[in-house]
Amino acid sequence: MSGVWPVLRREFAAYFATPLAVVFLVIFLVLSGAFSFYLGNFYETGQADLQAFFGFHPWLYLLLAPAVAMRLWAEERKSGTLELLLTLPLTPWQAVLGKFLAAWAFLGLALALTFPMWITVAWLGEPDHGVIVASYLGSWLMAGAFLAVGGALSAATRSQVVAFILTVVVCLLFLLAGFPMALDLVRGWAAPAVVDAFAGLSFLTHFQAITRGVLDLRDVVFFVLCIGAWLWATVLVIDMKKAD
Repeated sequence: MSGVWPVLRREFAAYFATPLAVVFLVIFLVLSGAFSFYLGNFYETGQADLQAFFGFHPWLYLLLAPAVAMRLWAEERKSGTLELLLTLPLTPWQAVLGKFLAAWAFLGLALALTFPMWITVAWLGEPDHGVIVASYLGSWLMAGAFLAVGGALSAATRSQVVAFILTVVVCLLFLLAGFPMALDLVRGWAAPAVVDAFAGLSFLTHFQAITRGVLDLRDVVFFVLCIGAWLWATVLVIDMKKAD
């Protein structure tokens, strides 16, 4: 971690070098509250819980996480600082992990700032705090998976716009993998084992299982393995660019 920490610290501080970080945090908090209280019919349900709040997180991350991830490597490649970074006494793994952890910590900060929602439901009723804790953990893990995907795609292009679009498309596929409509398309040509494997790739399915308060180790391991696989893919891309 000796090489990871300086990269993490540098990247995390870079988010607040411009007002964009504050704008992002405000947008995330405003949309989270608006979706929960208005689109989620928070008051109409008559239940003091955060199910509506967490229910919109996959779709918030679908747009906001790629916006954070797109600059991780595309900006380095475009500005020519990637070569400088790779000449430092760092391994590609240390650079990739440091950048990813900085972005993950930034999204974790955005998530932590939603604590007034938790206070609100605790004041209005008696929510199951264990379910809320599990849901926060699941949301953070899912955010990490989105960022890992975005980081790999950002490393593959010089354009932040291209990285953003590719990340949205790929993450949307991961979200929709558990939907009946998507599964019906796969059933038309694939064996049942392939259909089950395809359904098992759904971010949404694993996240919803966690938000029910059932912290199944398989769901946690899925997100951890997904993050690890995409970080490994990022390292491979960076190694290829380094070889060039």
